[in-house]
Amino acid sequence: MNKILISLIVVSVILFISFKQFELHRVVPNRSFGFGEKVEYRVHYGFINAAEAKVEVDKKITMVNNRPCYKINVYGRTVGPFDLITRVRDTWRSYIDTSAILPHAFYQSVQENKYRKEETTVFNHDRDQAVSSKKDESKTYNVPNNIHDIVSGYFFLRTLNFDKITEGEVIEVPTFFDGEIYKLKIRYVGKDVIKTKFGKTRVLRLNPLIPDNKLFKGEGAMRLWVSDDANKIPLKVKVELVIGSLEMDIKSYKGLRKDLIWF
Repeated sequence: MNKILISLIVVSVILFISFKQFELHRVVPNRSFGFGEKVEYRVHYGFINAAEAKVEVDKKITMVNNRPCYKINVYGRTVGPFDLITRVRDTWRSYIDTSAILPHAFYQSVQENKYRKEETTVFNHDRDQAVSSKKDESKTYNVPNNIHDIVSGYFFLRTLNFDKITEGEVIEVPTFFDGEIYKLKIRYVGKDVIKTKFGKTRVLRLNPLIPDNKLFKGEGAMRLWVSDDANKIPLKVKVELVIGSLEMDIKSYKGLRKDLIWF
């Protein structure tokens, strides 16, 4: 009898551990992006070039926390007259689990005029913790289940099926950045057609909801147009500022999972 009881306990423990592993490593279907994707953008203030941005998915798998990951780099820099006023050279890097579409590590290097910051965050999803390190200091934060960084949150949104999301619905993604936890909120506005340098194409209209601040004109100051196809890459962004507006347009692309359709 004791042997039977011990056997049942052992089996229960094994099943519990297996369930927790399955729960940790969720599987998110991804038909939107893959290795080798590269998209470049032009940011302008009216007719004046203000900055440029680049989003790159490395061509090979990177192992982090013993998990296969996409290594994704996002670069941003000011150009022209804006580079003389506010010189920016920023890099954000996320290592995103290829099946769970969750970050295992996030790196940021910020250079804005004389300001410098370099920080690495490692995510322990099995313990719902984020460990951030800069210079010789590190701090551990308790975070919600399935937490994202600002880069992985964007890539996770690309995997969503917007045919199952109603117009006006707000999508919330738990996000950790700079030692704070907040919900990235995006309102799905509907479908549209826009014109780009490559031609016209069908898009999904999204409205990232921005907290009140002195720079932007209200919560709905940012508008985002992404391709209405499997890729769901941003084609255009417009931000209404207190004075004027900034726009970001796609400049080049390659390595997409599916060809963009222009007409």
